[in-house]
Amino acid sequence: MNADGLEPTSQVEDAARSGPEWIRPAQGRQPQIVASFHRRTPTLMSQGCAAGIRVATRARRYPLLPSVPDLRHRQPVTPRTRSMHTEIFINQGIHESRIAIVEDGDLAEIWVERPEAERIVGDIYKGTVTAVLPSLQAAFVEIGLERTAFLQVRDMVEAESDDESNGSSRHRRSRSFPNIQDLAKKGQQLLVQIAKEPIGTKGARVTTQLSLAGRFIVAMPNGDWVGVSRKISSWNERRRLRDVVRKLRPDGFSAIVRTEGRGKPEKDLRKDLKQLTRTFRRIQKRDKRLKPPAVIHREIGMTSSVIRDLFTENVDRLVVDSRDLYDEIVEYLKQVSPELRKRVELHRDKKPLFDVNKIEGELDKVNEREVWMRRGGSLVIDHAEAGTFIDVNSARNTAKRDQEESILHTNLEAAREVARQLRLRDIGGIIVIDFIDMHDERNRRKLVDAMTEEVKRDRAKVSISPQISEFGLIEMTRQRVRPNLLHTHSEPCPTCEGRGRIMGADTTITKIERWLRRAYAHNSDRRFHLRVHPEVAAAVRGENGRRLKDMRKATKTRVDIVEDATMTLQDYRFISTRRELDVTAEHLIRVGGNNGGRRSR
Repeated sequence: MNADGLEPTSQVEDAARSGPEWIRPAQGRQPQIVASFHRRTPTLMSQGCAAGIRVATRARRYPLLPSVPDLRHRQPVTPRTRSMHTEIFINQGIHESRIAIVEDGDLAEIWVERPEAERIVGDIYKGTVTAVLPSLQAAFVEIGLERTAFLQVRDMVEAESDDESNGSSRHRRSRSFPNIQDLAKKGQQLLVQIAKEPIGTKGARVTTQLSLAGRFIVAMPNGDWVGVSRKISSWNERRRLRDVVRKLRPDGFSAIVRTEGRGKPEKDLRKDLKQLTRTFRRIQKRDKRLKPPAVIHREIGMTSSVIRDLFTENVDRLVVDSRDLYDEIVEYLKQVSPELRKRVELHRDKKPLFDVNKIEGELDKVNEREVWMRRGGSLVIDHAEAGTFIDVNSARNTAKRDQEESILHTNLEAAREVARQLRLRDIGGIIVIDFIDMHDERNRRKLVDAMTEEVKRDRAKVSISPQISEFGLIEMTRQRVRPNLLHTHSEPCPTCEGRGRIMGADTTITKIERWLRRAYAHNSDRRFHLRVHPEVAAAVRGENGRRLKDMRKATKTRVDIVEDATMTLQDYRFISTRRELDVTAEHLIRVGGNNGGRRSR
């Protein structure tokens, strides 16, 4: 349905619905099939007779003529959007809460919250500026977390109105920002809100442009404009919502109507906005009373935010396994969306909720490096400091068809799976996908279009390169708000320190020989106990102890091997027999800058 209430249609779709009947060609000519708009009767755009003028004639049905090609099996001009079956499952455990979103039977998203790792996005802190960096146009703010928060100049300037009456965003001028030195001073106290959680060695990213989210409205103090969600497409509804909120909005507040505000009466919008303004008044009082660093406001918990933001009319079912939580959700919906209460279910089965709905098995695969696809292809997902890299393999896909066509089908399936894995694992930052090489430019274009279409389900901001690079890669970025599931649920391996590989026994023995040569050059001790992993010990003693004899002879030392199964393949320890002391560190090479560094073996 378009803005004028006209419904788009195409004669191809009409023919598909009409069975063995079709449309008679006008004036003895073949009909030209185009999409048209109609209120009651479909029209057929056809060529006029002698003058060649395009005229609209009423569509009449006649038996299918032999001279008219059967177009029923062609791709529709205007494809219809298939509704998606969406379910939300909430599991309340003893030590953690888990929320799963399932779309058409496939696990699409998962959130996990634990007491020691509660999410902090949306929390408001009172902090102190500790450093201003003109070269980065940013500042560091101490807010009481493990690392200081990072504040960019763009996050200190009020956002522009998203009101589309001001023109398309494509025609807006790029904004210019003032210097950070004019906005922040060292020692200055600021109210900041967490925009991105700490990730790795980076501190949280914060903004001074505070926002408070309700069910229908997002309110932003210190503003004076009104916006409407872009997902509300009706111009009449957008105009109505904008006028209502402008009338309700308190002075000094900007507001954006969320998608859930569509069709809501004025009283519901007023109630939501009133609650948000009360919350901000409490924030102002705490700001005056508390000294930095301090927490001024906590965003609602993960479960509550999912109910507020995601449980909409597009969700078919919400199932919880906690009676208390079930009662809370029903009571909340009674006030904001009574029509959704019948979609909430309490899981009463003794079997765990995630087991019954086959979610637990999928979760066990979430952190695996290799992901198998239904037709036999696979994805290999590797994480690095610079970004995430995904390799597409044809693997077991041995379908007997043209090679280019087979590769295209595998790549298209991979595009769907990549989009799903990005959401499921919450992978953000720079992402590079190495698809299987295709030579046909049309197929390469199809792949980019398919990838662009698949990520439209993602609520995070995603940007995709408009074409495949000359090396067969698709580059993209995805908004990163918090660490991905792999980093949340795991720790770096203490053996390889997160690299994924360790030195072999031969490499370790070579390093041992170098250590002994450095000890010999420094006129150090001559007798040692060498503690190593059993595999390293076996390699040293191999070939009838020849390697051990060569080491002793070259360095004029006596080395006794001691096996230690608790050590890794790449570790070794030299114990001085004379001093009865671990002297390994005395002859390691120091690497790093002049201000100190780590020792290398």
